[in-house]
Amino acid sequence: MTWNHSDITDAIERALAEDISSGDVTTEACVPSEATAVGAFVNREPMVVAGVELLPQIYTTEEVTLLHKSGDYLGENAELARVSGRARRLLTLERTALNFLQRLCGIATLASQFVAEVEGTGCQVLDTRKTTPGLRRLEKLAAQAGGVTNHRMGLYDAILIKNNHITAAGGVTKALRRAGGRDLPVEIEVRTFDELEEALEAKAGHIMLDNFSPSQVREAISQIAGRAKVEVSGGITRATARTYAETGADFISTGAVTHSARAMDIAFRLD
Repeated sequence: MTWNHSDITDAIERALAEDISSGDVTTEACVPSEATAVGAFVNREPMVVAGVELLPQIYTTEEVTLLHKSGDYLGENAELARVSGRARRLLTLERTALNFLQRLCGIATLASQFVAEVEGTGCQVLDTRKTTPGLRRLEKLAAQAGGVTNHRMGLYDAILIKNNHITAAGGVTKALRRAGGRDLPVEIEVRTFDELEEALEAKAGHIMLDNFSPSQVREAISQIAGRAKVEVSGGITRATARTYAETGADFISTGAVTHSARAMDIAFRLD
């Protein structure tokens, strides 16, 4: 994935139109049209960078100097990037740029904290589809910048059979049989040990244990005995991530990386 995908271009255009609409009346009233300036984006707390690559797409007629890239770790009071040009433009675009940076750096930072929790276990942290509508590609890029592995992008690039699919299909076996024969990865979610056994008998290759306790995960992994990849999901937090990772699971997936990340404290300082 790249930071200049058409989905991202569209998101930037929508964000700018939403904020500016017919014009920045405050800046136009206060700032001379001929004034020029230089501005710096500065983080006011330690964080992992994500989204600075958007700045040249926001400040399209200004000079943009990126001082860091997505995935870099920064202590506080570091400059992420500098922009120079007409003062009016710098001010008009400031809030949109900060909104993207603060949100995306927050996701990358939280993602890196989850990854740090499971370090050395061999377990990978996956993100989910629990993203802000219209911003999925951006938020998954930010999660990736923090070291999280992207799960499927949407409903189209992998088969993930969940509890309601199982109910609608008439059971685990029927759901897996119907899903077979397609050139896509197939994963199935199970909620009980009976469903787990049925999935194993149906030759499932990737099983998600939904809302299992750590002790139940250990028992399930013993039952699976290497016959399938094991993913655990459901309410996993930073506080519990390592406990789940140490069960021997291959993956833990968490929506918290995207839906519960807080905005980082980043300022725009104009000279």
